[in-house]
Amino acid sequence: MGLRINDTIPDLTVETDLGTFSLHDWIGDSWAILFSHPKDFTPVCTTEFGAVARLSEEWAKRGCKVIGVSVDGIEDHRKWKGDIEKVSGAKPGFPIIADDGLVVSKAFDMLPAEAYLPDGRTPNDSATVRAVFIIGPDKKLKLSMTYPMTVGRNFAEVLRALDALQTTVKNGVATPADWTVGQDVIIPASLSDADATAKFGAFDKVLPYLRKTSLKG
Repeated sequence: MGLRINDTIPDLTVETDLGTFSLHDWIGDSWAILFSHPKDFTPVCTTEFGAVARLSEEWAKRGCKVIGVSVDGIEDHRKWKGDIEKVSGAKPGFPIIADDGLVVSKAFDMLPAEAYLPDGRTPNDSATVRAVFIIGPDKKLKLSMTYPMTVGRNFAEVLRALDALQTTVKNGVATPADWTVGQDVIIPASLSDADATAKFGAFDKVLPYLRKTSLKG
């Protein structure tokens, strides 16, 4: 059974190009994003890691740490970071897990239990390692996305999803489709109109079950 929303992620000890640590200790009291790819020195993933590097200030503003995971080794990660910086113009300061034993990939259900890395492997041998996991300070999985090999991930959407998660947790609300920071949010159906007024003030009752309000401050 794979990880589901609100499952606690496994507290694995991981080796990275920036040292060895347990995932839970590394997360600490922060939010975290773990994003994976099937092989170093591949074109789509190089652009993706560059996108993550360029967003370093945005992750920091949200109290979120980022960590990559690949089934290649530490020395490959260190060399590959030079290519990432060259392509993106941003230094990838986040760690990349060396998951050549597939421990992380299998624990997060990115590869089947019987998966192995054949000699002379290609990215197709680990193609399903194309995932994004957003993890809360409680070490629980809050959101996951999986992409195919050919489609580069949209990290602006990952950032938007992180904003939505942090907003809903902090304020006890939900967010509508395409929501961005500053837009109206949805009042939970579990609150009566009277309780909604007491908590949020004025709101727009679009439908009996769809009530929108703005967040003050």
